[in-house]
Amino acid sequence: MAYDVIVVGGGPAGLSAAIRLKQLAAEQGREVSVCLLEKGSEIGAHILSGAVIDPKALNEIIPDWKEKGAPVETAVTEDQFWFLTAGGAITLPHIAVPPLMSNHGNYVVSLSNLCKWLAVQAEALGVEIYPGFPARHLIIENGVVKGVITGDLGVGRDGHHKDGFTPGMELRAAYTLFAEGARGSLSKILIRQFGLETQPQKYGIGLKEVWELPPEKHRKGLVVHGMGWPLDNETGGGMFAYHWGDNLCSVGLVVHLNYKNPWLDPFGEFQRLKTHPKMRAMLEGGRRIGYGARAITEGGAQSVPKLAFPGGALIGCAAGFVNLPRIKGSQNAMKTGMLAAEAVFTALGEGRAGDTLEAYEDAYRQSWVARDLWAVRNAKPLWSRFGTLPGLLLIGLDLWLNQLFGFSPFGTLRHGAPDHASLRKAAESRKISYPRPDGALTFDRASSLSVSGTNHAEDQPLHLQLADPAIPISVNLPEYGEPAQRYCPAGVYEVVDDAGSPRFQINAQNCVHCKTCDIKDPSQNINWVTPEGGGGPNYVNM
Repeated sequence: MAYDVIVVGGGPAGLSAAIRLKQLAAEQGREVSVCLLEKGSEIGAHILSGAVIDPKALNEIIPDWKEKGAPVETAVTEDQFWFLTAGGAITLPHIAVPPLMSNHGNYVVSLSNLCKWLAVQAEALGVEIYPGFPARHLIIENGVVKGVITGDLGVGRDGHHKDGFTPGMELRAAYTLFAEGARGSLSKILIRQFGLETQPQKYGIGLKEVWELPPEKHRKGLVVHGMGWPLDNETGGGMFAYHWGDNLCSVGLVVHLNYKNPWLDPFGEFQRLKTHPKMRAMLEGGRRIGYGARAITEGGAQSVPKLAFPGGALIGCAAGFVNLPRIKGSQNAMKTGMLAAEAVFTALGEGRAGDTLEAYEDAYRQSWVARDLWAVRNAKPLWSRFGTLPGLLLIGLDLWLNQLFGFSPFGTLRHGAPDHASLRKAAESRKISYPRPDGALTFDRASSLSVSGTNHAEDQPLHLQLADPAIPISVNLPEYGEPAQRYCPAGVYEVVDDAGSPRFQINAQNCVHCKTCDIKDPSQNINWVTPEGGGGPNYVNM
């Protein structure tokens, strides 16, 4: 099938790109065919974010979003910043927090629900949306991206064709926009093949639960961000708690994936967070109704790769536009989708196809997205170099000077090694003991998966591919205690006893598509690829 434009990924960036293309076509009376592919069972099924959104990009692309019923209803009414200790919390005064950190004028939302609404707007404009069709392979001819091939359906674990086998479709376009999110399976190939990387991308893992609180505990519009306990000083990250909707609370923990201790378990740290007196007081008496996890790009301005290549471009978190101190990226993702769409529309109008969209690169560099990231460019390097407490003091100084005077005393710091290279050896690291879950406030992985809606057909090829099946036991286990058992938030990876010998087991049906294994495996032996279409989580209100 042939289109003018293919968009890979139904998140905020991909949907904004598709909408903007159709808006421009309608304004100028032109026909532009746009196809959007989404690997989830429906739009929003794989979308997970905090999320407090800055409506700046939404105001630009759909100015009358309120009248059109966008699920953006809970305005932030109270902003709190905590520094947690084991038994207490210090509330930072607002006067000490740089103004760019303020959430005044922002909204607490379910990004999953917002994407579902954006998909309705896109389809009304004529965008063809195909959920359950993951883009599995690239079509590259003579150094030009010509499109993608969707995954086969109905293939057994051993490779045989089951009843109902359907081969993947070849979709071709003048331009293909990749909006796969953090560590996209095709985006990482494009970055490598076209030499797009500037500095290594940095990542975190975000773990999130949605709770239904008793009405007397719900403070609609309350936004809390915190740092410190349960993470130690050398482990970056922070917590969030957002009260929104009808007695709902989104609570979560972000752990930076350049952590050093291989015994650390991000899921375990998240459960431990909820036992803090402040969190216990907030959540006790409530009911957990949702769980999920997702990798987050954290590299900021320095790690944004070259965005365009012959025949296509990277948009949204496939390139990495998250503002780490603000813990926000949706508005930047949407804006980059719009900028790419505008460059594509101009190119199509000039009869071009398959060239490099330099106009998109230029537009990004001149946009408020680039300015947004430039002001906070040193936050991640300072945190990585100095740890949480000293790092936060230096980050605060840097943000204030950028806010007031537009300069940084640190210049522009570089990132260190990729996240997978940060682990110490297991024998040199402190083991961490995590308490048993109580089933009311804290939970295990299995019960968490039950409220994520995760499901995969078991008889299908593994989408978690090992370059060398021997490495988990021969290298990762003796050197690092095989950290995949701990960094995976879904219990995908286990080391089991097999007649007295350890065996590495992959429970692929548990995968929530967070991509942490692809990022953090110290041997870079795990390659995450798309499973059969529609598999994975089915998030609600996430």
